[in-house]
Amino acid sequence: MSGKIQLMSHLVAGYPDDDTAFAAAQALVKGGAGILEIQLPFSDPSADGPAIQSACTKVLERGYRTADGLAFISRLRKAFPQVTIYLMSYGSLIYTPGVAQFCKKAAEAGVNGMIIPDLPFDHDEGLTAACAENGMENIPVAAPSMPDERLKKMAGAGFRHIYAALRAGITGTDTAIDSGTLEFLSKVSAGGSAVYGGFGISNGTQAASIASYVDAVVAGSVFVRLITAHADNIEELSQAVETKARELTGQ
Repeated sequence: MSGKIQLMSHLVAGYPDDDTAFAAAQALVKGGAGILEIQLPFSDPSADGPAIQSACTKVLERGYRTADGLAFISRLRKAFPQVTIYLMSYGSLIYTPGVAQFCKKAAEAGVNGMIIPDLPFDHDEGLTAACAENGMENIPVAAPSMPDERLKKMAGAGFRHIYAALRAGITGTDTAIDSGTLEFLSKVSAGGSAVYGGFGISNGTQAASIASYVDAVVAGSVFVRLITAHADNIEELSQAVETKARELTGQ
């Protein structure tokens, strides 16, 4: 694939604070990220590795609420009207207040789509319908551990996008891109859905190796680690995040 690689970058809302997180988002957009995946901090993640778990814990210790996360997303939407924004969270956070009500608030904040890894695509508590009613899309998550029959069912279900986790387990450790990975991506896209591929993507070589098979490469823990390392110096943080984004987008 020649030219710029489409990048979806993952950020934890409010980490380490809203202003620093906003500076990181600015750097990501400046570095070429066209999609921001904003995670609402959650206390018991099922797929997040140590870097994101730690970030979530520190934000929650400040008393950060869902309303704070949506306010942060609204701030991003006003600053970057051209950027696609997805909200990533876990089922209980959206089920507790009511899926329809949550989706309405998310849409009002400027969210374009929802990524809820622990809600099965065919038993989603009404998420897909609520997203559609509010002008958003639900983006289900496919994993290599899924049986072929179930993966085929997801691929043929008519989703605009599917998030392909490139390996089973937790995110944050390096993912080897091999023939099995590419075969999995081919299965995910077999029904016509565009695919976002991520989980352990941390360098330009990895990104380039899957770029022609996906609509966007997803990277998260690599940015959270940079934010952690430079949290006390926003200028250094911004430079480090922008440089990594440029590496991943092939600029």
